[in-house]
Amino acid sequence: MPYLDLIASPTLVINETITRANIQRMAEKANRHGKKLIPHWKTAQSHEIGNWAKEYGITEVTASSIKLAEYLCGQGWENIHIAFPFNVREISRLNRLAENQGISVQIVNTSTIQALADQLTQTVGFFIEIDAGYGRTGVATSDFQTIDAILSISKTSSALQFKGFYLHPGHTYYGVDKQKIHEESREALHILKTTYQSSYPNLVTRLGDTPGCAVMEEFGDVDELGPGNFVFFDLMQVQLGSCRKEDIAVCLAVPVVDINLERKEILVHGGGVHLAKDVLVNADGSKNFGEVVLLDEKGWSIPSHYSYMKSISQEHGIVKASDELLAAVKVGDLLGILPVHSCMTADCMGEYLSLDEKKIDHAEGCH
Repeated sequence: MPYLDLIASPTLVINETITRANIQRMAEKANRHGKKLIPHWKTAQSHEIGNWAKEYGITEVTASSIKLAEYLCGQGWENIHIAFPFNVREISRLNRLAENQGISVQIVNTSTIQALADQLTQTVGFFIEIDAGYGRTGVATSDFQTIDAILSISKTSSALQFKGFYLHPGHTYYGVDKQKIHEESREALHILKTTYQSSYPNLVTRLGDTPGCAVMEEFGDVDELGPGNFVFFDLMQVQLGSCRKEDIAVCLAVPVVDINLERKEILVHGGGVHLAKDVLVNADGSKNFGEVVLLDEKGWSIPSHYSYMKSISQEHGIVKASDELLAAVKVGDLLGILPVHSCMTADCMGEYLSLDEKKIDHAEGCH
């Protein structure tokens, strides 16, 4: 039975071939530069896709929460890193997780490291998160006083093992000069490595962002790359120059429920609860919540004519349709929507349907 015959309501379709190609390309790039690829699994959040990644030499992953780390536990990962400033209210969960799984956490202040030093019963690694200009979270690059205090407290507990410095330059998503941001991030990690390596000879530095890792070719003495979105890519990454539309590995299949020829609009069952509400702005100022692709038994194709999701509410989506699309579509058909932000769309949907009719797991679909 063709996979399209299984779809009656909004469904997130995954192209395994494209997904594998994305993983392989990044793995080969990391290997070419002598770096270890430790992908951020907040995008895929899947055991099965994790098994694909292992085929390309990936042995560790990063999680966005302890909940995701628990989901990934027991899947053969050498280490799972929780790349979110650790929440001290979850120390008991961390202790349980660390009983059978290599685990590391992210530290941004002395209060958290003190709580861990006092309450950990299992061995846990930690990275100090560094802020080199993003401004969301992390210790400032020049704040050696806080870094030294965190390291000093960690020495009071045999359960804490310092692993190194982690930097996510998320402002590459907003900054106009990605090259400059990448160089500043790389230099910040270099300074910290040279400052602390004599005391911690095994420390590593990790740089994690898809725009930088996908485009840049100079990583200096950074040890590990930790991008996440590259597994699927999305329209935001296309706009940033990280990939082509042909590299996007997931699309949301949505049923057509009404057509308004006068307004040149198509109403689909697919809204904010399916796509999330990430948005791009077209050249004419209109909002773009996703772009239409044409579904077929082999997956989907990108049409020469342009149609896009102009607005969404909870369950509704309104497509601004090209004349060619209007002439070809009817009520009951399925359209594909390339997501603006694939991580959020996957999180909303909670599972994937492959082109060979298999359901593929996602952490949010396994409550």
